[in-house]
Amino acid sequence: MPELPEVETTRRGLEPLLVGQRIHTAIVRNRTLRQPVPRGLPQRLAGATIRSLARRGKYLLVDCGTGTLILHLGMSGRLWVVRDGAAPAPHDHFDLVLDNGTVVRLRDPRRFGLVLWQAGDALAHPLLADIGPEPLSDDFSGSALYTGTRGRSAAIKHVLMDSRVVAGLGNIYANEALFRAGIHPRTAAGRLSRDRCAVLADKIRKTLEQAIVAGGSSLRDYIGSDGVAGNFQNQFMVYDRAGEPCRRCGAMIKGIRQGQRSTFYCPICQRR
Repeated sequence: MPELPEVETTRRGLEPLLVGQRIHTAIVRNRTLRQPVPRGLPQRLAGATIRSLARRGKYLLVDCGTGTLILHLGMSGRLWVVRDGAAPAPHDHFDLVLDNGTVVRLRDPRRFGLVLWQAGDALAHPLLADIGPEPLSDDFSGSALYTGTRGRSAAIKHVLMDSRVVAGLGNIYANEALFRAGIHPRTAAGRLSRDRCAVLADKIRKTLEQAIVAGGSSLRDYIGSDGVAGNFQNQFMVYDRAGEPCRRCGAMIKGIRQGQRSTFYCPICQRR
C-alpha cells in the first residue's frame, strides 16, 4: 500500500497541474529514504519543464527533458498539492516547487519511498528495467499471463505479486482479482489452464479499473493528491474481511498468511 490504483489515481490528479509547467526548485528535507535522494537533485531540476507524468508499475515518472524524476510512495507515502502554504510536517521529506507557486509534497512516515533521478531513458533504470507488462495495457492478456506462469510451482497469489509477471498489482488487488476469478490463492500458478489465465487476466484488469474509478483504497495513510480519500475499500469482496460472510455465497471469509502477506479468500467461491 499504496498499490497501482492509488498511484494511478495520484498520477491522474497531478498530471494537469504539472505537465507543461516549469520547475523552480526542489526542497529535500531528508535524504534517507529507501535509497538516498541524489545530492544535487534541486540543481538538476531547477529550470526544467515537465513534459509528461507517467506511471510504470508503482513508480511515477516525471519527464523533465534531460532526465526523469522517479517517485515511489513506498508503504506509507502520499504525494499531494500543498494548499495555502501549509508548513511541512515532520515526515514531509520532499517538495517539488513550480514557477507558478504550486508545491507538490511527499509525505512518507516509514521512509520506504523513493525520490531518484535517471538521466536519459527512465526505463533503463535498474528498478524499472525488468518490470513486466502493465495490467491496464494491451501487453497484458490471458496469453501473457499463461506464458508468465509456466513452470511456476509457487502459489498464484505469490506469482501475481511478482512485478516481472505483472506490473504493480500488489496484495490488495491480487486478493480481490483471485476472488473475482474464482481461483484459490494457493493454487500452483503453473497448473492454471489457458482459459483460467484468460479469466484471471480479465478480472485483474476490471478490478484495477473499478478501483481507479473509486479513487483507490484508503487504508491507513493513503489519501489522493486532491486530499480526498478513496473508497474502493467499501467494495472489497475478501480483503481484510476474515470471519465476515462472503458477499456472493454467504460462507465465512478465511484469512491465512502467505509469505509475509495476509491472504483472504472464500472457501466456497474459490475452491480450486
